Amino acid sequence: MAKVKITTTLGNITVRLYDETPLHRDNFLKLAKEGYYNGTLFHRVIKDFMIQGGDPDSKGAPAGKALGMGGPAYTIEAEIKPGLIHKRGALAAARQGDEVNPERRSSGSQFYIVWGQQYKEGQMGQLAKQMKMQALNTVFNRLATERKAQIMELRRNRDRAGLQELQDELEALAHAEVESQQLGLSELQRQTYTTLGGTPHLDGQYTVFGEVVEGLDVVERIQHAATGRNDRPVEDVAMEHLTIIN
Repeated sequence: MAKVKITTTLGNITVRLYDETPLHRDNFLKLAKEGYYNGTLFHRVIKDFMIQGGDPDSKGAPAGKALGMGGPAYTIEAEIKPGLIHKRGALAAARQGDEVNPERRSSGSQFYIVWGQQYKEGQMGQLAKQMKMQALNTVFNRLATERKAQIMELRRNRDRAGLQELQDELEALAHAEVESQQLGLSELQRQTYTTLGGTPHLDGQYTVFGEVVEGLDVVERIQHAATGRNDRPVEDVAMEHLTIIN
């Protein structure tokens, strides 16, 4: 199981890459070996949320430059797995939003490390409702995409009754799938987010492909950095180099 040490200007972070996400694991190792990340910044930092880096355009970027759009000329197929969640220290791939990226393909290089927050037991009920609604929306949107031709035909014919009937059908199918797969908030999520903490609302939306095994204190230090426009740290936090540990 591969590990990578990220040497930053604020200390070292060692991450373990998951074998369950081989496309992301192999891509991260390839870029690390090539020195792709050397000199890049943690260009987006949000306290109590996450730190994000991996934009090649951040190398030597002048103060105030907007960052976050750079990367190699490819994206990676999503590897979103139920058991790989956004706990504190999780390593996950950034991506464009669903409106332009319905397949949730990951950025070729940009990643983030989760900090998040620790939830109280009393907050879990509301969180469970939110997670279930999120799962319902995700399944419904997928089903609607699969029936796009039918929807377009009904719209062309201005068949409001047919559209309503189809919507009711898709909603029923979405509810059935969510219930059968027990989508929403699992016991693992409940235990993790009330003890370790993290960002549960991102589960099922982005590919988690590793976790911090050493240097979580460095992640904490970075996420406390003072930031300016576009959440960029006022004082640059750079990745000096990445070292693969077999």
